[in-house]
Amino acid sequence: MSSKRDNKTEKREVTSIRNDYVRSVEMEEKRKTGHRVRLFRRLTVFGLVVLMATIWIGSTIYAQTQTISEKAQLREDAIVELEKVEKQQVQLKEQILLLNDEEYLAKLARKEYFLSEEGEIIFTTPNNEQKDKEKPSKKE
Repeated sequence: MSSKRDNKTEKREVTSIRNDYVRSVEMEEKRKTGHRVRLFRRLTVFGLVVLMATIWIGSTIYAQTQTISEKAQLREDAIVELEKVEKQQVQLKEQILLLNDEEYLAKLARKEYFLSEEGEIIFTTPNNEQKDKEKPSKKE
């Protein structure tokens, strides 16, 4: 019999009392629910704005880092090129000094163009480079 009573009590609906207190509590609950919904929406919008700003800042920093690394590589390449040019400039200055020397010019002209002074006879001999090339081939 007790099971019949439990079923009956479960099936009965209790009607709520509609007085001022109950209505004010219901209105307060609706207001709190509405406030939570609006708060959630504001926090969502604020979170999206922060996320977008973070993405923008991150992409800007990444792009600047890439640009800086490219500029650093270009700078290193330019420094290497500058060193080469400075070495070449030193060599050219030395060559200018040598070319201003008449004895060097005469020696260079005799060597390169087979010019001779009066009474000189020119004999050509193989270059040392050709001898060096021949030596390894004989060893093998």
